[in-house]
Amino acid sequence: MDIVTVLAVDDEPFNLDLIGLAFLDNVDVKIVEAVNGQDALDKIPSVHPDVILLDLRMPVMDGLQTLEVLKNDKELAKIPVIVVTANTEEKHRALKQGANDFLSKPIDTEELKLRTYNQAHLYKGQKELEYLNQNLNMLVEEKTKDLADALAFARETEYEISLRLGKASEYRDLETGMHIKRMSRYSALLGKLWGMDKEEEELLLYASPLHDIGKIGIPDAILLKPAKLDESEFQVMQQHAAIGGLMLEDGDKYPIIKAGKIIASQHHEKVDGSGYPKGLQGDEIHIYAKIVAIADVFDALSSKRVYKDAFPLEKTLAILEDGRNTHFDSELLDLFFHNIDAFLKIKEEYPDSEEIPHILNLIEGCQ
Repeated sequence: MDIVTVLAVDDEPFNLDLIGLAFLDNVDVKIVEAVNGQDALDKIPSVHPDVILLDLRMPVMDGLQTLEVLKNDKELAKIPVIVVTANTEEKHRALKQGANDFLSKPIDTEELKLRTYNQAHLYKGQKELEYLNQNLNMLVEEKTKDLADALAFARETEYEISLRLGKASEYRDLETGMHIKRMSRYSALLGKLWGMDKEEEELLLYASPLHDIGKIGIPDAILLKPAKLDESEFQVMQQHAAIGGLMLEDGDKYPIIKAGKIIASQHHEKVDGSGYPKGLQGDEIHIYAKIVAIADVFDALSSKRVYKDAFPLEKTLAILEDGRNTHFDSELLDLFFHNIDAFLKIKEEYPDSEEIPHILNLIEGCQ
């Protein structure tokens, strides 16, 4: 049974008895008495009334003063107040102060019961609705968090797959896995400096490891050749950019695959049009590819490989500068140079390991 708790506030015992008698046969109503406004306010925290029957003329704290306190409190203001008075002017003042309803003296007991039930049930309904809304908000927050976690996991999974595919291509020509980790972070940082938002910056981070995926399609005799490639061999090697684009074809509904296709197919294009595979120039080259070109070349020059030692920073930057407005976008290059310390910090965080000798041993063991 849903009990309705009524706080009856009156300094006259007769009036309190009358209210009690009105609800005598109603077992779902609990009457709590208070003899003045202050007494009522003291009892509210423990009583939790569903409706307050408030007389206006009382000692210590009268009804209007009590009503003012109630309606100025964020939580107490929600409790419905029915003022009981024979004075029309007082009734109007009480209603202006926020009283929810009124009863005129002498009290009609049937009207008292109906008005009390109506206000109490309305209040209970509002509390239940608030409770449902709170639960709904909690559920929405929980489901939103679950969805965000799922999306984050999906992005992490895509990145992990992208990294591993990148490693597959890098291992084929004896690069290190740290190369793609470094250059992907170089790319994301340069994208951020360029003005990309967080979402696009992350997209560049996740997609850039796919830049050399097309090397999977290059014959070992060319890819692993220890000597300089001749002209015909170099033409075959150049095909890895086009192959990478084809491998990532028809993936437009997957943002990382879509961006990876752009990067794989364009990262060897040069701003003066002398790059490959299509000889794109200037704005024809996507910003992703322009960024990855700088990140990729910087890491290749500044890192040790089986065929060369790492170039000193001064020489690496000089080579990049020589490619200004021919190989590399000038504005991007300035951003890179002006923030070189941040890129060097990434380089320190992801140093090369002994992966190359290990892979070489595996290859030699299979021969």
